[in-house]
Amino acid sequence: MCHSPFPPGALSRQLSAASPPLPSIDHDLGKTALQVSISLNKVELSVGESKFFICTAIGEPVRLEWYNPQGERIVASKRMALHMETSRSRLIIYNAIIEDAGIYRCQATDASGHTEEASVVLEIYQRLTFRDVQSPQEFRHGETAEVVCDVISSPVPVVVWYYQDKEITEEHHSRFQVLANNNLQIHQVTKADEGVYRCEASVEARGEIDFVDIAVVVNVPPVLSVFQQAFNATADYQESVTFTCITSGSPDPSVTWHRKGQQLEPSEQYIFNRLEGGRSMLTIRNIRQGDGGTYTCRATNKAGSQERELFLKVFVQPHITQLKNVTAVEGSAAMISCVADGEPLPDISWRRASDGRTFVDGDKSQDGRFEVRGRHGKSVLTISGVKLTDLGRFDCEALSRIGGHQKSMFLDIEYIPKFLTNHTIFYSWEGNPVNISCDVMSNPPATMLWRRERFTISAEGTANTRVHSVEGKSVLEVTPMSDRDFGRYNCTARNNIGVRYQEFILAQADVPSNPYSVRLSAVSQRLATVTFMKPDSHGGVPISYYLVQYKEVGSQDWRDVKSHSVQTTVVLTGLEPNTTYEVRVAAVNGKGQGEFSHTETFQTLPIREPSPPAVHGQRAMGKAYRLGLVKQDDGGMPIVEYIVKYKTHAQLGISDKEEQWMTKLVPGANDFAMLQPLQWNTRYEVEITARNVKGLSEPTFYQFFMPQKPDITAESLFSGLGLGAVVGLGLGALLLLLVLVDVSCFFLRHCGLLMCITRTLCSKKTATSGKGKEIEEGKAAYLYTYNSRPTTLSATVCL
Repeated sequence: MCHSPFPPGALSRQLSAASPPLPSIDHDLGKTALQVSISLNKVELSVGESKFFICTAIGEPVRLEWYNPQGERIVASKRMALHMETSRSRLIIYNAIIEDAGIYRCQATDASGHTEEASVVLEIYQRLTFRDVQSPQEFRHGETAEVVCDVISSPVPVVVWYYQDKEITEEHHSRFQVLANNNLQIHQVTKADEGVYRCEASVEARGEIDFVDIAVVVNVPPVLSVFQQAFNATADYQESVTFTCITSGSPDPSVTWHRKGQQLEPSEQYIFNRLEGGRSMLTIRNIRQGDGGTYTCRATNKAGSQERELFLKVFVQPHITQLKNVTAVEGSAAMISCVADGEPLPDISWRRASDGRTFVDGDKSQDGRFEVRGRHGKSVLTISGVKLTDLGRFDCEALSRIGGHQKSMFLDIEYIPKFLTNHTIFYSWEGNPVNISCDVMSNPPATMLWRRERFTISAEGTANTRVHSVEGKSVLEVTPMSDRDFGRYNCTARNNIGVRYQEFILAQADVPSNPYSVRLSAVSQRLATVTFMKPDSHGGVPISYYLVQYKEVGSQDWRDVKSHSVQTTVVLTGLEPNTTYEVRVAAVNGKGQGEFSHTETFQTLPIREPSPPAVHGQRAMGKAYRLGLVKQDDGGMPIVEYIVKYKTHAQLGISDKEEQWMTKLVPGANDFAMLQPLQWNTRYEVEITARNVKGLSEPTFYQFFMPQKPDITAESLFSGLGLGAVVGLGLGALLLLLVLVDVSCFFLRHCGLLMCITRTLCSKKTATSGKGKEIEEGKAAYLYTYNSRPTTLSATVCL
């Protein structure tokens, strides 16, 4: 049932007021009175649908207008379109909304100002619609779950919930309640409540019903337990310890292991396994002293998490107690100290990670820069004249007969800023911004400043300069406005170790010089290829493209063709045959266009006959052959037609003069010629010639062979015969019929050609004239028989 936007009685009053008057005839004017009608009187439409109405006027209207339910004249818009004709008007409403409901009037006006109108009632209703209902919907065990079913319609729908094909009622399900917003509330939801729930909505007034199935998932927080919480181990090269924790929950919890606040990742030392029954295990291999301490087993799922602590106590003799990172300045000395305790005291050695070189107590390198001194569990590695190549990791290892321990440190080296590029000359022009990049490597990071003629350029820049800086890089963006902006710029890099300078030059760019060695190749009637050499100078900035200009000799209008990127080959198209052209080339960069090259002259080829066509063939269905025509050089003008002549190949003992050529004309646009009908088991010769307006090409000769006649059924006996064979068979059958008729006449009626011959041979007359007369009569009878229908012939001759 739809809700009308009008108060009670308003709709009926509008309908009564909008009813058209009875038709009448204007007798004085001798014309039909104005009448208006609409194709529909009342329409129900759902939200979002579209509809159109046709208003027709009888008489002589000068204007047709539509009015909306508010009495306002309708003007065409995106949602309401009007299509007007002389006596018809169509109103289209797209994507209807509730506010479109009401009475629409169509009003016609004639030349005298008299108006007539008709109306249509539009009622809008909202169809039953589920809006963004999610499935599945997940809840935590024990909480109050609200299963959302957002459904709308007009009037308001009735919503019923079902679970396991049974309607949910509060009488039978004390923990279930259907809320005012149609959502289903489940108090203290449990795993047993998990499943598929159906939300069914209906509108009784329209008999409309629909449903949506929603999967409800109940997540249960993890429960975690351990068999053993404390473990003891001795640091031995092959000893391992395995922790085990048991978990349950829904969904199955994921188990992670943590130590000192960091999650452990699989490695050679840490091995993870997960078995059935929720058993998760962490195996620590090759136990060291540093592996001792607290480990945490943490189980997590969507419903929550739980964790348990396990403790590992490790007994390891060698243990490094002191090893720190060291920072040294390039060229100075660095002293790295490693202290270890244990029983017995371990021997300490060093290893440089960059190349794997080792140093033990008392060692000294050949260059004297590396030296190791150690005593009572302490070792000092001294590096003199530190270089940047010394930067990196150093490993200290303490070893005894019980085991060993290793730690690493990092030697950081500070140094004065070093410039990374030698590109110090940049090109630009007035109005064109350019970025001058100053790249620096330093430790600690350097601060960078730009100077111009001993004046510092601030970080905010000026009217035509801007500074962009990141660590190790500073870019000066300069937009030259005059000659004063060109010249020298200074980049200063400074840290607490020292300061360095680098000078950059901003030079004025120029247009490129002219290309040279312009050559023409592959010149045809309408195409020509232009090649050239790059200019000697690009003007300081890269070339963008090349401009090729060409024109007919004597013409003043140059035509332009741009190269693709910086290619030095350009193809000219659309040329006129047998015409002389001039061509020149210029290079273009960001600054502008350079000078043109020397002008070259070339002439296109005149129009000529086509080149001989190329062909290929294959047998088609039945006694036909498909001859493919490959497009060839057309000589500058389109191919008008192909002249295809073919005949059977001359056999042994048969003169070529006895063969007759058959000719087939094929339009020039075609790419094949079909030759048919042909003879089986026969070789054919083909001569193909192409013709354009200039004339004929040289012929192309081609041969093909038709295979043996295939096996045929009685139904297709004559399908493969040629026209001559069919006519021959017909004449033979006719001749046989004539002979049979003549024999019948001889024996039954004593007449016919055979009777005439008998009488002549048996006659006693000897006169030549008499015999000749009988022979002529017999001949005439025979000829008459041959040239007439058999049935008529029999009756006539026998009589």
